Amino acid sequence: MHRLGISLYPEHSTPEADYAYMELAAKYGFSRIFTCLLSVERSADETIAEFGAFMAKAHELGFVVAVDTNEQVFERLGASPNDLSPFAKMGVDIIRLDGHFGDMGDIMLTRNREGIKIEFNGSGNLPIDLLAERGADRRNMVTCANFYPEPWTGMSEERFYELSYKYKSEGFQTAAFVSSQQPDTFGPWPVFAGLPTCEDDRRRPIDLQVRHLIATGLVDDVIIGNAFASEEELAAMAAVDTSRVTMRIELEDGVTDAELEVVWDFDHTERPDSSSYLLRSSWPRMSFRDREIPAREAGCDTFHIGDVLVVNDNLAHYRGELHVALRDMPNDGTRNLVGRIPLDELFLLDYIEPEHPFAFIRE
Repeated sequence: MHRLGISLYPEHSTPEADYAYMELAAKYGFSRIFTCLLSVERSADETIAEFGAFMAKAHELGFVVAVDTNEQVFERLGASPNDLSPFAKMGVDIIRLDGHFGDMGDIMLTRNREGIKIEFNGSGNLPIDLLAERGADRRNMVTCANFYPEPWTGMSEERFYELSYKYKSEGFQTAAFVSSQQPDTFGPWPVFAGLPTCEDDRRRPIDLQVRHLIATGLVDDVIIGNAFASEEELAAMAAVDTSRVTMRIELEDGVTDAELEVVWDFDHTERPDSSSYLLRSSWPRMSFRDREIPAREAGCDTFHIGDVLVVNDNLAHYRGELHVALRDMPNDGTRNLVGRIPLDELFLLDYIEPEHPFAFIRE
């Protein structure tokens, strides 16, 4: 099950603002919080007191809380791989490791008696499967990719996919970050250009960022890296269908009710015998065996990538099939053009694999 999350940075905010944001996110079904201890410079007692109150409020609202740490944070709090009691006093659910304690230290962290999960850096090529073979408790091991405050430094699509595939295929829970597009958002450091995991997501609308991560099939939890996202952004994330790849569609003028029925009223699934020219959803044709879909002029001789098509009466045996062009293909009069996937969402087509479901967003 996918979870949605927010990030909060109490040292740069106020309890009133943080708690109000928690309550707003909880209203939309968010259930994870990421926060950072790397930039906190208070004493151990002050940190435990401040973050303890923060954790209590978060738990009251149903959140699971992860804190970003490294060796210096452990030293400042008086913690060690064999003693996580300072984190337990705060009520921490997940300790994210921005640094490591050697193989044996990391193994002992996962064997803590407090039941705190240990989150490894999903943006690094870490042999955590080997740690599990050597005694680490796999049940307490999860991963979360980095976020990137500096523009143009976020992960490439290829590297993100490669590492996420590694951890997911090894059976570890994964998480990654998206970024609010609101002005004046912030993170743990004085950089204000968003906090996504993937660079290509930095300037995308937040719902498209989420749909991207979901489309990979490799991300369990999606967390907003910067604070504070708007209520509209929280609502947009909550509205994303996390069960399949979803895309917007710009409908053509003159689309018929029958064609709209094909677009909206069926669970579209790419066939197992996939074509390089088009996605092909065959289920609708079963309902259109004895119905009509008159041919319509498309105004073009060639269909292009992202064109959404419905087979018409000129190919009656296949009438009602929904196709999405994947490359240029001739308009032979057997398909009606019903709409187009927007240019900035065409990349999602790359994630629709044979026998996988997909859908269009109804707005």
